[in-house]
Amino acid sequence: MQVWERLGEQITEWILDYAKSNGITTLVVGVSGGIDSAVTSTLCAKTGLRTIALSMPIRQIESQNNLSMKHCEWLSSNWNNVEYHIVDLSETFDSISTVLTEKGADDLSLANTRARLRMATLYSMASSNNGIVVGTGNKVEDFGVGFYTKYGDGGVDISPIADLYKSEVFSLADSLGVMQEIQEAAPTDGLWDDGRTDEDQIGATYQELEWAMREVERPSGAELDERQKRVMERYLQLNKANSHKMEPIPVFKRSDR
Repeated sequence: MQVWERLGEQITEWILDYAKSNGITTLVVGVSGGIDSAVTSTLCAKTGLRTIALSMPIRQIESQNNLSMKHCEWLSSNWNNVEYHIVDLSETFDSISTVLTEKGADDLSLANTRARLRMATLYSMASSNNGIVVGTGNKVEDFGVGFYTKYGDGGVDISPIADLYKSEVFSLADSLGVMQEIQEAAPTDGLWDDGRTDEDQIGATYQELEWAMREVERPSGAELDERQKRVMERYLQLNKANSHKMEPIPVFKRSDR
């Protein structure tokens, strides 16, 4: 436990140092009710800087919204530098989705639109309060399979836990005292009306994806069983398909300069 407490302190100091060196006085983080946003918002709270936690439901499933609110209440009761707000984007999304659907938008594009509406909300709050938007993505999502929305939840200013595997996020959550309900909840991006989980969408658990990512980085040389072969195939497929999210934006370079 001491290792994770020390890591938490190091990340908190990193956030604080970045904010101070850039004249930032406010940290803005979206809270979904999931483990990643719970850990990130707690680390922000521990900096002592003004921390604004935003819950941004869009026709949200009640259980997800309840976890988000419980965590926000837990944060504000433990750190007096934390405030939380609910910004219900349901009607906003309904308006834009009606127009986009008429133009042929499919379900996936509309799900990503939800994430981009939340990003715009976070940045509005940050720019109005001399703040920055703090990202909540972990290493497997951000640099393994690219499981996030480009210019949605991927649109952030700093990423405190993006070098942590999902298992490490859970260990850190335990050391920070994140409520057990959140630690035990099935990971979900909260972008679908049917409440589908991340595993439903990806076809593999985060434990399996983490194994694949580690195996790619440092091959063990061990023979893979059939399930491992399928997971590795899926991991490599997503890594390639989503590489455009993880690499710098291509820029045309003039040859006459």
